[in-house]
Amino acid sequence: MKKRLHASFRGRVQGVGFRFTTERIARHFKVTGCVRNLPNGKVELVAEGEEQALVDFLKALREGPMSHYIEDIEIEWSEALGNFTEFGIGY
Repeated sequence: MKKRLHASFRGRVQGVGFRFTTERIARHFKVTGCVRNLPNGKVELVAEGEEQALVDFLKALREGPMSHYIEDIEIEWSEALGNFTEFGIGY
């Protein structure tokens, strides 16, 4: 069963290549969705796929090369809506 992961990353996550790194990491997982900067300084991630793939993707982000820029992550789970065909930057 596919799930949707909605995460907001807080910290020094804009202007450091966070979105591009997230897009690159997403290629290693069977996920679709997008990542974008928000006006409040956070970075928003919406991803869909099998739950384990999403868990592994999130773990890779938390422990990857951008981890030291992340201060906090707000996470919400829901059922997948099927809005995406690939993973990219922005909507």
